[in-house]
Amino acid sequence: MFFKKVISVIVACTIFLTGCAVGGGGSSKPAVGPQISSSYDEKELEEAIPIIAKPKLDIIVPAFDPGLPDDPADYKEEGVWPELRRAEATRFAYKMKLALEETGAFGAVRVMPDSSATGDLYVVGKINESNGEEVDIDIKVYDVSGKEWFDKSFDHEVEADFYSNLRNKGLDAYASVFKQAAEKIVEKLKSHNTEQLTQLQSLTDLRFGANFSEQAFAPYMKEKSGKISLIGYPDENDSMLTRVKAIRVRDQMFTDRMQPHYEQFSQKMDESYVLWQKQSFEGLKAADQAKIDAIGKAAAGVGLIALAVLSGISGGSSNSRGGSVAGTTGAIVAGQVGMGMLGDSVKMNEESKFHRDALEELGQSIEGEMAPQVVQHEEATAELTGSAKEQFSKWRVFLKSIFDQEATPDVQL
Repeated sequence: MFFKKVISVIVACTIFLTGCAVGGGGSSKPAVGPQISSSYDEKELEEAIPIIAKPKLDIIVPAFDPGLPDDPADYKEEGVWPELRRAEATRFAYKMKLALEETGAFGAVRVMPDSSATGDLYVVGKINESNGEEVDIDIKVYDVSGKEWFDKSFDHEVEADFYSNLRNKGLDAYASVFKQAAEKIVEKLKSHNTEQLTQLQSLTDLRFGANFSEQAFAPYMKEKSGKISLIGYPDENDSMLTRVKAIRVRDQMFTDRMQPHYEQFSQKMDESYVLWQKQSFEGLKAADQAKIDAIGKAAAGVGLIALAVLSGISGGSSNSRGGSVAGTTGAIVAGQVGMGMLGDSVKMNEESKFHRDALEELGQSIEGEMAPQVVQHEEATAELTGSAKEQFSKWRVFLKSIFDQEATPDVQL
């Protein structure tokens, strides 16, 4: 009996001590080492799931719309240099790609000439403002079904000491605006569950296939009001689907080969573009100050000229000879000083124009070309030349010709 009591006490103590060691028996936790599973924050776990467990969508970032005025006559009035804006349109798309890749939430992120490339998600940008001091972009995000995820503007004003701060050397003054946009896209991604994302990837397969054989793949899709929905999917062993998937691999390889072009283009721009950003930033600040100074001097000049007129009138109406001479002298001096101040105002405006002309010349010097590419499939070979957009268009024609050739059975005589 005694031994039974002893054993009961030992078991009870063991259970108690085990509970203290694992559960803590209260609020205390080990100072070091991995914590127990119940210590994880449920909200953090939920937020991590979309990035870790959900399918990762492939993104296409077309070159941005440069946001040029419809009438070229308005370029100068709106302070827009078309050559620079067009170069920025490509650079901004590449910067958007980098910001999206840094989130780790997506699959392949590719910059392409336009939105006809194949992807699960499309990030379509437009430049509203870019002057070295302020940047404003509009971002529209669509999935492959044509559904718009959001349409939102993002802006950023460069800090006054950005260029003078040595810690910012080599950093992009506009980086914040692309980071904002990327974070918004990730936020929207989290609102889609695994099934929805998987369906989008399946729809991407079918839309790519329909580009080569509408008859084979269109029946699995339904279009209504510009939106495409999935209503079925071919068997995984379907021969047509197998062929299209093989071609899509080649298409992805081609688009991957285009990415260094955009990277090199952005790097080639870096030195000149950063210089432009800094000069434009300082030019705007100087122009603002020059405008204030010019207005002040112009106002003072006009005031002195008015004083000169009044002095002349006063001197002319004076009965005394001394008063007349003093009035006339005052009019001459005041008029000369006033005209001198107006001259300074004009000079300042000319200096501001000089800075603007220098920036325009710099913008005209920024351009990029894509090297020709030779593509081959078995015995078929083609050389793709021209701009990135032209080469991609020719590539798709080349793929279609391969598909049609493989689909045509040999004629036996």
